[in-house]
Amino acid sequence: MPARVLEIAAAAVRGGADVVQLRHKALARGDLLALARELRKVIRPALFIVNDHVDIALLSEADGVHLGPDDLSIDSARRVAGDRLLIGASASTAHAARKAVEEGADYVGSGATFATPIKSEKRVIGPKGVAEVAAAVTVPVFAIGGVEESNVAQLTAVGMRRVCVIRAVADATDPEQATRRLRAMLDA
Repeated sequence: MPARVLEIAAAAVRGGADVVQLRHKALARGDLLALARELRKVIRPALFIVNDHVDIALLSEADGVHLGPDDLSIDSARRVAGDRLLIGASASTAHAARKAVEEGADYVGSGATFATPIKSEKRVIGPKGVAEVAAAVTVPVFAIGGVEESNVAQLTAVGMRRVCVIRAVADATDPEQATRRLRAMLDA
């Protein structure tokens, strides 16, 4: 599995991805650190974000960490990392996004934009909901959840040009070409 993660991430960067986030809930922390260190080497010069774990982000020389509601607070992460990491937060409402930015978030992941099996319990806020979150803050906002080639136009129609994807690239026959197509749609 980790070898496949490296292959997909490298293909995504070749296809034009600016940022790669390591989100792997099943690996033991030691294995996750080893994967993060290897991933950091493979995807340079793209930005590298580690999901959930400030310590692994720091030890792997990642550029940032993405924190969810069950992780360290943004303030606590900032005390541990100082200015060495970008810190991202998840927010599905304008209020939550403003609060995250006030606490020090450098960017926001907003959604679920569309229904997704990855987080099936998440309420879908749709492209307009993500655009409302983006309008409420001055930091970059990324649409997350269920984003794929068939619905990116709904996001660009409301002015969204930043997305996070998993299945749209990882499940593609050719992850590099899938990334190129997504990138072209967002850049159009």
